[in-house]
Amino acid sequence: MRSTTRTLALAIAGVLLAACGHKDKDAPLAFVPADTPYVVANLDVLDDDTRGALLAQADAQLPAQLAQMNTAADQLAAKDPDSARLLRAFAAELNGKSIETFAQNAGLDIKGYSALYGLGLAPVLRFQLADAKAFEGFVGRLETAYGKKFDVATVDGQSYRRHVSAESGTQVVLAVVGKQAVAAVLPADAAQPLLRQALGLDRPAKNLQDDGRLEKLAKAKGYQKWAVGELDLARALPLAASGKDPLFNAMFKAHAEAESAKTGEPVANQLQIPPSCQADAERIASRVPELSFGYTRLEAKHQDMRWDASLASDITQAFAGLKVELPGLGADVQAPFDLAVGLPVAQLRAFWAAQADAVAAKPFACPALSDLNDGFAKLGPAMQKAAIPPFGDLLGARLALDSFDTASAGSLPTFSGRLVLGTSNPAGLLAMGQMMTPALAQLKLAADGKPVALPAGLTAMFKQPAWLAMGAKSLALGIGAGQDAKLAETLKEPTGEAGRMLRMHLNGDMYLSWVDIMQRKADSLAATTAALTGSNDAASGDEAAAALKAATAARKAQFEAMRAQAERIKTLDAEVRVDDKDLIVNSRTELK
Repeated sequence: MRSTTRTLALAIAGVLLAACGHKDKDAPLAFVPADTPYVVANLDVLDDDTRGALLAQADAQLPAQLAQMNTAADQLAAKDPDSARLLRAFAAELNGKSIETFAQNAGLDIKGYSALYGLGLAPVLRFQLADAKAFEGFVGRLETAYGKKFDVATVDGQSYRRHVSAESGTQVVLAVVGKQAVAAVLPADAAQPLLRQALGLDRPAKNLQDDGRLEKLAKAKGYQKWAVGELDLARALPLAASGKDPLFNAMFKAHAEAESAKTGEPVANQLQIPPSCQADAERIASRVPELSFGYTRLEAKHQDMRWDASLASDITQAFAGLKVELPGLGADVQAPFDLAVGLPVAQLRAFWAAQADAVAAKPFACPALSDLNDGFAKLGPAMQKAAIPPFGDLLGARLALDSFDTASAGSLPTFSGRLVLGTSNPAGLLAMGQMMTPALAQLKLAADGKPVALPAGLTAMFKQPAWLAMGAKSLALGIGAGQDAKLAETLKEPTGEAGRMLRMHLNGDMYLSWVDIMQRKADSLAATTAALTGSNDAASGDEAAAALKAATAARKAQFEAMRAQAERIKTLDAEVRVDDKDLIVNSRTELK
């Protein structure tokens, strides 16, 4: 009886595990080769509440984006009327609709899976459809607006649209395959095996879904499953440099033919790629073998992302354990804008001098990389000059702004805040400043963090009081009422922990004020340019007037889009650090 019970339990467990381990054989990732050089895909779908909140945010930004599209179409109209009509048609599909309604009309499945990946270097986008007929109708409407129908071709009973560009040597392929849409950029004369694999008629011998590479990457980096991306430079760069990738070769040949028509240089001569180029590409890729990104948090009010660059061990060893002694680099502060950047010149000099020596000892042999050899040859002497004080003593810099504004487009900005320079020799930096500015000579600063008021002659340009303070390894300037008290506290704030190289904080109000300032400056510059143009060419004609009108509309649409984005933001934060394997960039966005 006990044996029978155990057998039954094992059988039930086996059935449950098999069910849990089932994977959709037609999921987009099932078509992605396991050795693809790049991929961006979702491993799971958003929950309804988060999706709804994100769609609502997208709807709020849509009017400004439509204005930008229509303005871009106006600018295109004279040079490329077909593309202008296509852009207007796409905008018309969105006009007056929510993103969700547009997706329904176009047959897109907003609750589905998608993947952008490379067949070699050729990009393929595969996404799930809710209604294949609706998608075909959407593409047909765009074709009609474009003024040109795509060619229709068939391979083994699977029809697809194609548009060939002789200038680039490529073709755009678009097809509905089962319940998915497929879009790809392939060589104009793509071989049947490549075309069949792009359409999904032939599957890769090993696919990314079964391989599990993205899942492992997401787990290792802390990426959520909503969107994960990877660029494998160890595969991509040698593939491009080897002359073996079909898409790269097609584009390279088209470029060579265009050059030959201009210069008479034989195409065959231009297409020769020495074997050394692949070896050099592998050498470069070994320094930064992989880039990846993903959301670490994605909610209605919070959108956090992480970007990773895998680095060679000698790079990480140079910076992972480095603690930059810049006050505030390790702080969690709430000034409206606060940027702290580690610039440890002594360590940077040693690192880049070593890179220059390595290239000098073994230059790149690929002819296309000769400029890189020249650049590293100049880098060595530049690093020697960087040792000269006060630059050679620099550890980093920090700027914290409590206010920033301009009353009008032509006036100087008014601001209050603090500037901190981290340096291993603050007394030397102060002495150099006193030599260059005699008015500073009367200041008596000690390395105790106590602020000393600047002479009235130096503060006149700021139209507000200012102070200097010196710490053990820092020199700081405070401008604006009350900044003397803040200056003393600033020099006491934590320095960077091991590996941290940058920290940034920006609140939405400051961001919005910057947008307003940039718009005023842009409008003022445009008005001045228009006045000068009009005075120099009174008979500029209707064409110039139309161009000016289009440029004005484009600028207005751009700033409206920026303002719509800024109005949604509560805070933006970012940090950059180096650990024992990667350069890591974390960004955090909190929305109102």
